[in-house]
This record gives sequence, C-alpha cells and structure tokens, in this order.
Amino acid sequence: MPGSTTSAGRADAPTLLVQLTDLHLMAEPESVMCQVNTDASLRAVMDLVRANGHRPDLLLATGDLSQDSSVQAYRRLRSLLEQTDWPVRCLPGNHDDPRLLRETMGLWAQPVTDIGAWRIILLDSTVPDSNAGHISEEQFDLLEQASALAGDRHVLVALHHNPVQMDSSFPDKMMVDNAQALFQRLANLPRARVLLWGHVHQAFDRRRHHMRLLATPSTCFQFSIRDGQHVLDDSPPGYRWLKLYRDGSLATGVRRLSDAAWLQAKK
Repeated sequence: MPGSTTSAGRADAPTLLVQLTDLHLMAEPESVMCQVNTDASLRAVMDLVRANGHRPDLLLATGDLSQDSSVQAYRRLRSLLEQTDWPVRCLPGNHDDPRLLRETMGLWAQPVTDIGAWRIILLDSTVPDSNAGHISEEQFDLLEQASALAGDRHVLVALHHNPVQMDSSFPDKMMVDNAQALFQRLANLPRARVLLWGHVHQAFDRRRHHMRLLATPSTCFQFSIRDGQHVLDDSPPGYRWLKLYRDGSLATGVRRLSDAAWLQAKK
C-alpha cells in the first residue's frame, strides 16, 4: 500500500513539494568536496526553504544523499530532517548504497506515496558499481502497476539519473541508458504529468508531450556544460518547489542561496 500524507488548508489548495538533491554528505560532517562543506551547504539550503515560507507537504530527496555511502551520513541526514515537521521520501543515486539507504531511512524510502490529488512514484535508476543509470524491468513493473492503481490521481515520477542530455554537445555516459524505453512507457500513461530528477547538479525545465521534465540544482556544488565539456559552475546551490494542483497543472521554480549565504556556507 502506498504511503499517504495530507495537505492542510482549503480543499482546492495545491500540494507543495520541495526537492532536495545531490547532498553528497560524508561520514565526517566537516568533510569538504569541491571546496564545499556539503553539510553546511545543506543546512543553508534548508534554512532557505524555511525563509521562503515553504512548508512542504512532501520533501523529495532524489539521490546522492551520501558521497561515501556511509551509515554516519545517512543517520546524520535523518536526524537533520527529523528536526522538521516535513514528510520525507527519498531514493538512491549512484553514490548511495541503496540497501543501506533503505535500512536507515525506513518508510521514507517507500516508492509510492499519495498526496492530495497526486501519486508520487520513486524509481531506483542505480546500477551497482556504475555511475550510469538504468531502469530495470522490476522498476518498469513498479511504474506501470502503481500508475494503474492511481485511480484519478495525477502522477509525478522521480528518479536520480537524467533521462535526457542536458546539452547536445556533451555525450552523457552517466544518464539513463534506456531512456527511450522509459519515455515509451510514460507515453502510455496519460495521467503522468511530471518526470523529475537530480544527478546533473543544474536546473532544467522542458515539456515533452503531456509531461513536464524537470531537473534541480544540487544542495552543494553545481555543474554545467561549456564548449562540450563537463565543468564545475559557480552558481549557488538551491532547491526546487512544486505546487501540484487538483486539475493536474503545476507551478514550479528554483530558489538559490544568495551570494553572501553561499560564501558563508562554503567556509
């Protein structure tokens, strides 16, 4: 049975989702990666969520929660999120240990959640010992069965790996390797409205037929494609908010730390 959460307020009020992705926490909280203390950066982004008045009906953490797959990182993340009153769901990325993540996060790792007029389906796109992504037949079965049982709910699908190239000049070997099969399945699911991912450490927003395709900046360091090369980007970290309406429409945007807050978080 899917988990469920409830949205407070008017019956026609939208459901508010917040996506945090690519946290890259490590066993030691003072660890630095790409000149960023990833713990401090995550805390700053969470403070930004609060400062913007966003009290999510559901927080989605879409992979690479830990850089080193350490139980210390997962436990510290769980403790941090438990200090909020936000319902949480999470999925693994290529730097995570999916088994350990599920054991540590418990019900937060369940793949199907009903919230308001929407069903949220989390797919595991990880491949053991690889940075690339793949959707297994087991995950396709989950997608189709959960969609078939969604009733009149609209569907948001989340995964870690990108199913499209971020830039046509960059041959991405770490994206979903059977993305065409994923899109073929989604084409047969008319109530699927959103496909959401992390992994790329950058914002992305496109439409494909009946679906919105969205990617989100990391809570720590960012990437971009320049002259056909994958490079670090100086843009501040942030998060994505999504307002999901009962008629299947949505509003969404990305909020980033200010330059001053970003400099402070990197120390």
